[in-house]
Amino acid sequence: MSWKAAPRPEWLQRLNAEADVLSISDVVPLDADELIHTACHALGLFDFGDDRWREPFVVLLKALNEEAELNLFGRLYTRDELLRALKVRLQIEDTYKRHPEINAEVVVAPVIIIGLPRSGTSILFELLANDSRFGALLSWEIVLPCPPPDAANYYSDARIEQAQRYLTIYNRAVPEFRAMHEMDARLPNECGEAFIYSFMSENLATRVDVPSYVKWLAQRADWNYGYQYHRRLLKLLQWKNPRRHWLLKSPMHLWHLPELFAQFPDARVIQAHRDPLRSNASSTSLVGTLRWMRSDKLFDTSSFEKILTPAATAAGLNRVIDQLERGIIPRDRMVNVLYDAMVERPLETLHDLYAQMGLVFDAAVEQKIRAYLAAKPQHKFGAHPYQLAEGEVGRNARVCYDRYQRYYGVANEG
Repeated sequence: MSWKAAPRPEWLQRLNAEADVLSISDVVPLDADELIHTACHALGLFDFGDDRWREPFVVLLKALNEEAELNLFGRLYTRDELLRALKVRLQIEDTYKRHPEINAEVVVAPVIIIGLPRSGTSILFELLANDSRFGALLSWEIVLPCPPPDAANYYSDARIEQAQRYLTIYNRAVPEFRAMHEMDARLPNECGEAFIYSFMSENLATRVDVPSYVKWLAQRADWNYGYQYHRRLLKLLQWKNPRRHWLLKSPMHLWHLPELFAQFPDARVIQAHRDPLRSNASSTSLVGTLRWMRSDKLFDTSSFEKILTPAATAAGLNRVIDQLERGIIPRDRMVNVLYDAMVERPLETLHDLYAQMGLVFDAAVEQKIRAYLAAKPQHKFGAHPYQLAEGEVGRNARVCYDRYQRYYGVANEG
């Protein structure tokens, strides 16, 4: 697969050009101890809770400095992102300390959407968020969760506009990103963004080129801890704004289902399925665009595809099948939905999906979803072009994915 960078906006080109006369590693330091010191003294808070976040934080910082080759904007944005995460973690722990009753909160039967990146998980997430029985994790409350939002001003909180400005930096820095993924403070966002507070986020690993951090996540990370801290955040957010059932979503959950069910044993998990050749090609384009925002380093698609090779992706997908067959994860808590059905027959597909979950797809919900679909046609912000693997490479990939596609009835695209 190939990827070509689009020209940067003029303002960003000018900003990065200033790095020629600056020592940007000194001007914008990414040092673990200094970042921790700055976050603590900015808030006057010093308790981060347990220390299990420190190892991934240090590994990430080392990789950012030695591997990522961040440009001036990339260092500025990444430093702010890490400082925000540290400050939020301090605020989370301080809130729990002052209000220990939050510990008694219970996360009841969340609905969690999983699937390969670019497999329709986002649109399914947004459609289900129209059902008041589900409480989606909105972008603004992930970015600014403290103080915990309350029900009375949840949709009018002053932090929404602040978060909107922050989240849409992507659109201003790499305008082509808007056609790939819509960012909005009021839209649901995925759990991978919230995992930043344990510094075990695969979302972080896609935005910058940090292979040693990716390797650490794959080989050494304690994902039970990551899911424990995620549940801690959800309890905080539902404390003053109760959710009947959380609606959550992330492609990363696909690879950590035993840990997910250990923390959320009554979860209902919806797995979205799409032709893996199509979803991986789209993912490569998305990652290239995200990394171009922060680095002038030429995006080596082959290095990324080592993670998303057909063999590696198929092994992960087949591992989920094995977990189902062996009873490692509960089959009766898993529901499946096909991407092409979602695109071609969304309402009919949702009717079936609700039936599989034992829920009624009532007329009021259907009306809301019809209105949402009408307001958000496919390619609302432009088409997202990318190339599929062809020839012998494509044929070999088909062999790798054969078991997965036959097991779930996933058709080839194109």
